[in-house]
Amino acid sequence: MTSYKPGTYIALFIGAHFAHHLLTALVAPILPFIRDSFALSYAQAGGVVSAFTLAYGISQLPAGWLADRVGRRYLITVGISGVAVAGAIAGLTSSYTGLILALVLMGIAGGGYHPSAAPLIMASVPPDRTGRALGLHLIGGSASHFATPLLGAALATAFGYRGAFLGISLPVFLFGLVFFLTLNGRGEQRWQPSADPASADSETKAPTGPTPRAKQSRRHTVVRIVVFLVLTSAVGAAIGSLTAFIPLYLVDGFGLSASWAAASLSAFFLTGVVAAPVGGALSDRFGPVPILVTLSISVGPLIIGMSFVPWLPAFMGVLLGVGTAAFIRMPVSEAYLSGDVPDRLRSTVLGVYFFAGMEASGIVTPILGAAIDAQGFAIAFRWLGIVLTVVVAIAAVVLVRLHAMRR
Repeated sequence: MTSYKPGTYIALFIGAHFAHHLLTALVAPILPFIRDSFALSYAQAGGVVSAFTLAYGISQLPAGWLADRVGRRYLITVGISGVAVAGAIAGLTSSYTGLILALVLMGIAGGGYHPSAAPLIMASVPPDRTGRALGLHLIGGSASHFATPLLGAALATAFGYRGAFLGISLPVFLFGLVFFLTLNGRGEQRWQPSADPASADSETKAPTGPTPRAKQSRRHTVVRIVVFLVLTSAVGAAIGSLTAFIPLYLVDGFGLSASWAAASLSAFFLTGVVAAPVGGALSDRFGPVPILVTLSISVGPLIIGMSFVPWLPAFMGVLLGVGTAAFIRMPVSEAYLSGDVPDRLRSTVLGVYFFAGMEASGIVTPILGAAIDAQGFAIAFRWLGIVLTVVVAIAAVVLVRLHAMRR
């Protein structure tokens, strides 16, 4: 039995998501400040982002597995307060190597948040509302990504990039403790379906072991999940690596100051406040596959178009289009991947999902940086869009055919 009022539980997780990303979203917007402090090339600057992203992605696998076994609230708390401790270390270090190590520690600490939070949220609502619930949860992350560039730019302008890390770490650490004590004291919200004698009777008569058809269906499900992971991870990697360089592009390509470039990135993340809940609702209504395929196909051409836009307002317009696709994709992907597995395995499966997307982004980011060093922003963005379009087209065709076979 729970004492939560309707909506309070999800609101608690919206706040947790906001706190988690106040530091994890800080690196890209203040990258121009970091680049200037250490006189980095574009490839080296991409390495700063990848240090966090690769560690963040790798840690999703053990963290997801661990969350299913020791308790998800513990992993979420580490994903907030532990990230804050690593952020404080990043603010105290004065060397490039020390910063890299602190960001790796931040990635390790943060890896348990998403695989743990999504299953708890899904378990609190009816199955036909999971997309909406996950979309609402993403409002916290989107709002944090919107606020972080503004706050980070202000702190970095006044106190340097170290001041930005230090200024944000303490309130995030305290929120993590409050979150744990609140959830630990009041328990987890669990949605209970109304009693259905017919369904209960059918459950008692269900076969005790997997039939050959069930085994075949399980293999088909695994193949669909793998193809889906390729599709959504390719899109996530392209968008993640692209946004890592947007502040630098705005500084070097359009002549904005480092603080204005960081603040301009907020517009990209602001789209998620609306796009994420809309994406969740569309997923509940039409199914995740048609929504994801449609959006994924649009991202590559948008990135290609971005490389041809010489005017800042038009560039920002295309960037907002990419942001809309990015944030609609997130709740759709989480709902899809969690729908075919039992609750006891959801953190593990979501850990694989976040691992795939973040590792791909961590690998692509320095490669994109090296391409920018060699060919410039326009050519590098263009090739990123072309490669993404080819990968998405192939994966989308396979996924649609697999779902047609399922019917």
